Amino acid sequence: MQEELLQFEIQKVWILVDLPYGKKAIGTKWVYRNKKDERGVVVRNKARLVAQGHRQEEGIDYDEVFAPVARLEAIRIFLAFASYMGFIVYQMDVKSVFLYGKIDEEVYVSQPPGFLDPKSPEKVYKVVKALYGLHQAPRAWYATLSTFLLKNRYRRGTIDKTLFLKKDKHDIILVQVYVDDIIFGSTKKSWCDEFEALMKSRFQMSSMGELTFFLGLQVKQKPDGIFISQDKYVAEILKKFDFASVKTASTPIETQKPLVKDEEASDVDVHLYRSMIGSLMYVTASRPDIMFAVCACSRFQVTPKTSHLSAVKRIFRYLKGKPKLGLWYPRDSSFDLESYSDSDYAGANLDRKSTTGGCQFLGRRLITWQCKKQTIVATSTTEAEYVAAASCCGQVLWIQNQMLDYGFNFMNTKIYIDNESTICIVKNPVYHSKTKHIAIRHHFIRDAYEKKLIQVLKIHTDDNVADLLTKAFDVSRFQFLVVSIGMINP
Repeated sequence: MQEELLQFEIQKVWILVDLPYGKKAIGTKWVYRNKKDERGVVVRNKARLVAQGHRQEEGIDYDEVFAPVARLEAIRIFLAFASYMGFIVYQMDVKSVFLYGKIDEEVYVSQPPGFLDPKSPEKVYKVVKALYGLHQAPRAWYATLSTFLLKNRYRRGTIDKTLFLKKDKHDIILVQVYVDDIIFGSTKKSWCDEFEALMKSRFQMSSMGELTFFLGLQVKQKPDGIFISQDKYVAEILKKFDFASVKTASTPIETQKPLVKDEEASDVDVHLYRSMIGSLMYVTASRPDIMFAVCACSRFQVTPKTSHLSAVKRIFRYLKGKPKLGLWYPRDSSFDLESYSDSDYAGANLDRKSTTGGCQFLGRRLITWQCKKQTIVATSTTEAEYVAAASCCGQVLWIQNQMLDYGFNFMNTKIYIDNESTICIVKNPVYHSKTKHIAIRHHFIRDAYEKKLIQVLKIHTDDNVADLLTKAFDVSRFQFLVVSIGMINP
């Protein structure tokens, strides 16, 4: 606690003043945490003083609060690029990160509990810098950091505002920011050292060496590639929900029994059900194999029944059997953008809507995947596939733009579709009775095709790996698809 308040003094975070008439002081409280590494060993004990931001009023205490943070897809693209170029990714952490952001509003906080000023206990602190818990804190920090990096000849990504980079003819350094966690890597080791020195000259940083653990993802950097998994988190949730000693399941969802509303069955604890779904949603950051099953179960969060709970339990039993499965980004694979699109026509048996599935690869590295119930009721397989292809195309265009910053221009990206008539509609803008009802917003895929941003290719259903994200499978087909998308057991 003393250390935290010392930081406040060094950063000149606040000044002790009398509370002006008509102003309210926001309360403060201490938050204690044990910081652990990926093996679960306590690395250090941490005390943090936090402002009670829920007491702030919009328009009085804060205005604009949005701060950009890195998307998980962007992190995976970063790691895929690092595995291809063969450089090491490093990580840094900013100490007391929010204390660097200046705030414009007039905010007063009460003195910290246990540390009242003996001479003037009734006074309050006027906040100059952003304090943890204040609504505008992340935004203020982002503004400070981006201004500093831009001053030092880094440029910001055109699409992803949390990516900063600098390059010359042959070399590139990339910096990805997620609030106070910063990962960076370069094709030239000396540039990494320079970046580290630059950050330490302005902020109090702690270097954490090679990247091993980031946003709950475990990252193993090896000479022949990068392996991403979440087995520590999987072990935690298995223990939390008491699945540490259960029989395992070979697939995450049954093929025979589709989930239905099941009015007859008895209710289950809605909080437990939602908590389990929330934990599983987080696991899908590195586990596309359970994506379809989790999405199917998450549709029953309003009134979950016993049959739905047993379906969720099956996912946990599957995770128990394969806790260490993760994504492998091999170094020796090429670096072309490819995409697979698929849909399951009328797969949701409640409202007969179809399911969109899609996955995007850089070489053999799976970087993004989607599984989503479509918003419309498709009247034919072709329409369902076309809507899925349009959603897949949107993701491809985002990746293309993102990769321009990395120096790659992926024109004519291949999208593999296993439906002949969908390909015909994309290539041939003929309106007829089969297509006239398809909403205009799905037709942008045609524009992308005409501009030669994408090309659509036929693939046999058996080879379409996006199938994994649209329906349930038996063991042999499921295992084949899991291997096909590049998931391995270390």
